[in-house]
Amino acid sequence: MKNHSKFLPLLAFCTLGVVWGSNFIYMKMASDLITPSQIVFLRILFGFLPVIIYALYRRSLRIEHIKYFGHFFVMAMLATAFYYYCFVKGTSLLFSGVAGAVSGAIPLFSFLLAVLFIEEEKCRTIKVIGILIGFAGVAIIGSPSATELAGANLEGVFYMAAGSLSVGASFVYAKKFIIPLKISATALTTYQLGLGLLVLALLTDYKGMNRIFTTVHTSVGLVVGLGLLGTGLAYIIYYYIVENSGAVAASSVTYIPPVVALLIGALFANEPIGLTDYCATALIFLGVFLLKGEGTRFSILLNRVRHKEQH
Repeated sequence: MKNHSKFLPLLAFCTLGVVWGSNFIYMKMASDLITPSQIVFLRILFGFLPVIIYALYRRSLRIEHIKYFGHFFVMAMLATAFYYYCFVKGTSLLFSGVAGAVSGAIPLFSFLLAVLFIEEEKCRTIKVIGILIGFAGVAIIGSPSATELAGANLEGVFYMAAGSLSVGASFVYAKKFIIPLKISATALTTYQLGLGLLVLALLTDYKGMNRIFTTVHTSVGLVVGLGLLGTGLAYIIYYYIVENSGAVAASSVTYIPPVVALLIGALFANEPIGLTDYCATALIFLGVFLLKGEGTRFSILLNRVRHKEQH
């Protein structure tokens, strides 16, 4: 039994990567039938259900938390409503695999904002190189191609970048204002999704939303794949990984979804994803790799080698 428990964090890690990577094809399919705001509303609705059940089971919710309503609302906007909307809108304009690849740039925006607004965050040369390489990959994907209109391609990448910037800002905001509150991640997620759902419920135009249920495959993909699994269960798995393997290991899961999205788009959705897209994705990965500390350790090792050669 103990041997099996050792593999649970690894299984959770891989599962989360695959679940998040498959989100893009579900968003793409749904965008053919209903509007982006309707997709986001349904995603949050069905994602909120397992999260609040889990929070009640863990007894994580507290009445005294209501005094932090303002902070929860900001997180709901940055890390849920606006973030999800931009990703849905961007995916509707791009190939699902390409949209997934661009989403790999989230850590680039997170670091850029952290350097600007968090004093203790250091901007080392190797990380600046990582930023430049990563954004070069995003720019390449956003360039016009023979199979897409330039306007749609650029607009789609713009929305994906805006969504990445939004969720990146939420990480910085959480570090400065949320983490010091010492509130459990389960409770924070519940408040975040709940407030996001409330805002979407007030702003969404429900006209024609029932079209999503005219196609079984698409409706199941949205409700189960994007909502229950891709949002609700994904949050629960993510915090399980944080608790058992640490925040650094959990953040590394961002490497998996872009690859999964590209493979699903190319192999199952027959999207004409070209070599340029794969190369651009590799550049984004390299940029993130350099940002996450691996590049710093590499530069330290390189300096040690040079030091030995000089002596």
